[in-house]
Amino acid sequence: MSRFGRGRRRGGSTGPAGRSAEPAAGAPLGRFLAKAAAVTAGLTAAGALFGLVRDQTIAHLFGAGHDSDAFLIAWTVPEMASTLLIEDAMALLMVPAFSHALARRASARAGLTRRQARAQDPVRLLVGATLPRLVLLLAVVAAVLVAAAPAVVAVLAPGLPDPALAVECTRLTALTVLSFGIAGYFSAALRAHRSFLPPAAIYVSYNIGIIATMVTLHSLWGVRAAAAGVAVGGLLMALVQLPAFIRHVGFGPPRARRAAAPRSQRDRDRPTLIAFGVIAPVILFAVFRQSQVLVERFLAASLPSGAISHLNYAQKVAQMPMVLSLMICTVTFPVVAQAMAGGERDKARRRVERDLALASLAVLMGTALVIGYAPQIIQVLFERGAFTHDDTLATASVMRVYGLGLLGHCLVGALSRPFFSTARPTWFPALAMGAGLLVNIVAGAFAVRWWGTYGIAAANAAGISTAAVLLLTGLGPRIIAIHVRRVAVSIGRLAVAAVAACATGWIAGPMIPDPLLSAGLGCLLVPAMFGATGMAIRALEVTALPGQISQFTQRFRNAR
Repeated sequence: MSRFGRGRRRGGSTGPAGRSAEPAAGAPLGRFLAKAAAVTAGLTAAGALFGLVRDQTIAHLFGAGHDSDAFLIAWTVPEMASTLLIEDAMALLMVPAFSHALARRASARAGLTRRQARAQDPVRLLVGATLPRLVLLLAVVAAVLVAAAPAVVAVLAPGLPDPALAVECTRLTALTVLSFGIAGYFSAALRAHRSFLPPAAIYVSYNIGIIATMVTLHSLWGVRAAAAGVAVGGLLMALVQLPAFIRHVGFGPPRARRAAAPRSQRDRDRPTLIAFGVIAPVILFAVFRQSQVLVERFLAASLPSGAISHLNYAQKVAQMPMVLSLMICTVTFPVVAQAMAGGERDKARRRVERDLALASLAVLMGTALVIGYAPQIIQVLFERGAFTHDDTLATASVMRVYGLGLLGHCLVGALSRPFFSTARPTWFPALAMGAGLLVNIVAGAFAVRWWGTYGIAAANAAGISTAAVLLLTGLGPRIIAIHVRRVAVSIGRLAVAAVAACATGWIAGPMIPDPLLSAGLGCLLVPAMFGATGMAIRALEVTALPGQISQFTQRFRNAR
């Protein structure tokens, strides 16, 4: 196993307390990040691929009708849990917490024996103070959701004609609240320790669990097999990280050793997860962000059967460029947090500006492909079995509207991380997301009457774009003094290149009747037009891209 899945010992220490979060001695940080990004990119792409196979299996087995709508309403619970407990709240809260604990470990280790270092290790004390309480809290929440499933479905989809199937599926998917919470905690701890392989593999295991359960049980349980698969996949997400977590972090010192640690140190580590003032800004931000899904399913519940399914398939495919574009931010978030903890704000600023540029370039190129070749992509991915050609046309049209908000989704994901990299999270991201959610609700309530699913998708794009603008303009004055105007101009030029590439794909796509061949050629045509336009308008990220790719490749080779 590479060092991205295994800890290295430094300074003569052994065990979790003695393992460093730094790259191996002699390995520059740039090389480490290059290889970490490559590992994360590979497994993220694999997870996205299995996610597509999962969605294809759901579409093939259950189509876009009452059964799939019932499952997707139940899937709202794990989608919300994923945002809160894996992607946003848990990561944004615990990665900085573990980063600060690692910094304290390094400064406090001098002069201590190995036994004293283990007993007073800030990382192990942090785990002992937070993980048991988290598990207990999430177990209670999961039990409440199982018992209150009828009320949950009534709130999520009040216009659903027959909610019984959705209630049964919700009781199964509610179990992910516990498994996702544990998996998210493990991921945050391992990323702070710069172990990226197990966290990057969680969605591969998750989707494999769903697919295997559906294929095995769908003839007996129908769409309930998909809900059971979600529960199985959630369990696999935690299990795939457990060995690495034990090896790198551990489960905290024994009670006797914990009591031997200075009280001031125990008190300093304890509030990280339980103090309301610390966790509330992160949780509200994550809740407001994921509530966009709740809004669209609430509004779509009263539309004709299949509307929720069309929205879901469109959103899942459209967001793939955003997910892939954020992989570099996932890798560098611990670097930003540790730079902030060490007072190296200029280093953090350079890292954030670089991440914004690369993420924007990737997501806008992907947006051009998604919008330009929407019908061909949906037809290739889903049009088989119970998923008809009419479903393809409806889903592709909605996906094109969703594509307008992809840049906003990417920027929100990239910009929220530096806001939460400080020792005490700020309320500004939650307020910005709240404003975006308000725009989404108001615009969606009006637009759904006239344009149905298109209005819901457009309201989503407007809401997330509002939040992105607020976060971009608010980051510099509050956290890191990035050059907002320069970043905005850079993104604007990339957007022009994306519009040109999108228009080219929109015109060229229908010229080739075979959808697979058309989409395949689009994967070449759209990047080529994007690059040519970017060169013509002197978009710095495009002109510098060949050199950056060469540098990344060289670093990766040197890191092996």
